[in-house]
Amino acid sequence: MAWNEPGGNSNNQDPWGGKRRNNGDRKGPPDLDEAFRKLQESLNGLFGGGKKRGSGDDGGGPGKGSGGFGGLLGIGLVVLAAVWLYSAVYVVDEQEQAVVLRFGKYYETVGPGLNIYFPPIDKKYMENVTRERAYTKQGQMLTEDENIVEVPLTVQYKISNLQDFVLSVDQPEISLQHATDSALRHVVGSTAMDQVLTEGRELMASEIKERLQRFMDTYRTGITVTQVNVQSAAAPREVQEAFDDVIRAREDEQRSRNQAETYANGVVPEARGQAQRILEDANGYRDETVSRAKGEADRFTKLVAEYRKAPEVTRQRLYLDTMQEVFSNTSKVLVTGNKNGQSNLLYLPLDKMIDSSRSTSTPVTSAAATSNEANARAAVDLQQQQARTRETR
Repeated sequence: MAWNEPGGNSNNQDPWGGKRRNNGDRKGPPDLDEAFRKLQESLNGLFGGGKKRGSGDDGGGPGKGSGGFGGLLGIGLVVLAAVWLYSAVYVVDEQEQAVVLRFGKYYETVGPGLNIYFPPIDKKYMENVTRERAYTKQGQMLTEDENIVEVPLTVQYKISNLQDFVLSVDQPEISLQHATDSALRHVVGSTAMDQVLTEGRELMASEIKERLQRFMDTYRTGITVTQVNVQSAAAPREVQEAFDDVIRAREDEQRSRNQAETYANGVVPEARGQAQRILEDANGYRDETVSRAKGEADRFTKLVAEYRKAPEVTRQRLYLDTMQEVFSNTSKVLVTGNKNGQSNLLYLPLDKMIDSSRSTSTPVTSAAATSNEANARAAVDLQQQQARTRETR
């Protein structure tokens, strides 16, 4: 039986266990209508809605209804203002920049710090302008010598002009990828296959970067290409073994060339040193010969003067000097016979000959040999003249 049915609650109690009181002062939970009424009165007093109420009206008169509506409208406006202020204030990090558009037109570029804009008339685009971004591209390309190769590469870039990045081109990063594909195909199409597969990758990367940056500047994308890395290119899998054989042959060629250059670097300087030594010896021999010839000429001139003064003494002196010089360079000793008829004896000092052959003596120059020959002839002439003189006596 319900608590408010007749006879169902003789103690006149409510469902919460408190006794009911006729004058409205009861125990238990408060009346919700009364709580809302008090809240509305408080808000009306805060926003000025209480002035419209009649002094003797406790019920639901028109003054009370308009005051409640005004209070709710004020609360809504406050909430909307708080939400707008929360969305309008923004913070730009140290690595970021923001572009603000007002009525769809460029207004300003905002740097790091706390900033505010006015939506919906303003619109902002905020991007990181210091972080380097990268993407990878790979595809089959046709080389200059009409061979197909697969060339993978990585492009690193960053935003250098946020205004152009936001306003000039729709989806600038997509444009960058298309421009990369165009630059890569142009460079690979003008390069031979062996250069693409071996040592030509660095030069290709430089050319691709230059051409790609030129495209970005022409399109005004606000992107700066910082690095292009061309990775190891490969031939199609159907002919990969043949290409590997070609690469190994080129490596063998390079290794043989390096070995030949190493051998040349060791032999050529030595040969140049020997050639220089021969030149120096020839120059020394020339200077020696010229000096000796000049000395002999001066000596002969002076000897002529002395010979005119004392011919006999000069001839005798020439003979003795020549014999001394000839005998000092020979290894044979001739012992002549005496008046008793003994024969001449030729003596060969073998020990002295062996020692002289082992020792390294400087060879007699042609000028010295010529001088000795002239002295020997003079000595022979002197002996013949002396013999004729004795016969006439």
